[in-house]
Amino acid sequence: MHDSQIATDPANLEVDYLEIYVDNLERAAFTWVDKYAFTVAGTGGAAGHRSLALRHGSVILVLTQATSDQHPASDFVLSHGDGVADIALRTADVEATFRAAVAAGAEVIHRPTRHAGTGPAMTATIGGFRDVVHTLVERDPEAGPGLPVGFVPALRPAEDGSGEVGLLGLDHLAVCVAPGELGPAVEHYRRILGFRHVFAERIVVGDQAMESTVVQSRPGGVTLVLIEPDTTAEPGQTDEFLKSHQGAGVQHLAFASDDVVRSVQALRRRGVTFVNTTPAYYDLLAERVPLPPAKLAALRAAGVVADEDHGGQLYQIFTASEHPRHTLYFEIIERQGAATFGSANIKALYEAVELERAGQRGPRR
Repeated sequence: MHDSQIATDPANLEVDYLEIYVDNLERAAFTWVDKYAFTVAGTGGAAGHRSLALRHGSVILVLTQATSDQHPASDFVLSHGDGVADIALRTADVEATFRAAVAAGAEVIHRPTRHAGTGPAMTATIGGFRDVVHTLVERDPEAGPGLPVGFVPALRPAEDGSGEVGLLGLDHLAVCVAPGELGPAVEHYRRILGFRHVFAERIVVGDQAMESTVVQSRPGGVTLVLIEPDTTAEPGQTDEFLKSHQGAGVQHLAFASDDVVRSVQALRRRGVTFVNTTPAYYDLLAERVPLPPAKLAALRAAGVVADEDHGGQLYQIFTASEHPRHTLYFEIIERQGAATFGSANIKALYEAVELERAGQRGPRR
């Protein structure tokens, strides 16, 4: 599909918040607050559910637990376990974005609704992929990130370690889709929300292989990394995700930092575990990426991988998954001018995840 054929091209889409459906609200909130230095920003809930909004930097996470079988969080958690159910997108004009998306084939979940009070001025909801949706959010442009509809702000936010950890925002989300669904998923986002195709990569880890395509809103406020397993290769981590998650879903969230080594050190002190990169990786890194000796030593000590593109360098690391099904984990990423995803980084990160999976299947059980 050529850009001239795209039905809609919303300007300046941003991630407003992510809603994560959880089995146990208190336990999930404690993990985010204790380990990742989020603070409780507000409370919400109505018949059938209760929710907490958490904040770190510009990231807003909404944790929702069903209190009734009638709430969608109930079936979602039964099928997938805890997971991202709503990638809410901020737009300057909900009605126009909704109208164009629906005309291009988006599923209607909730039609535009205007709200009074200090929260969003208007919201609507469209289908995304599988049972993950997109709530479209329109706010006062001067207000910045805020709470979802119906939330009561926390009266006195607790002291937190967000400055120490230093997560700035959401860099991207990675989504696993079933075999044969990568192309349709890319076209879906190009068609209904005007995303552009920015990067494609075949990732080979041992006998496994997967295809990935990055799509991004214009001018770049929302980035999705869509991943599909190659069924002609041996089953791997993407296949395992789709089996354990019972279908397509968000595999990981990538949080931006302006100093990944400092962020990793702070998160480790708070009890976060990261996947391990093989020592041999760093023996060869200096031949591929120009790094001062002190920087290379710091990356090695932290277990962070590095790469570069035409714009500069980027540094990345994955957390080990603590999800009972091992279907959700997180990434810390620092961009020093790099705008894309380094090919060597992608392979190294997924090799580290594969080593973690092998350990989970091995003697530690």
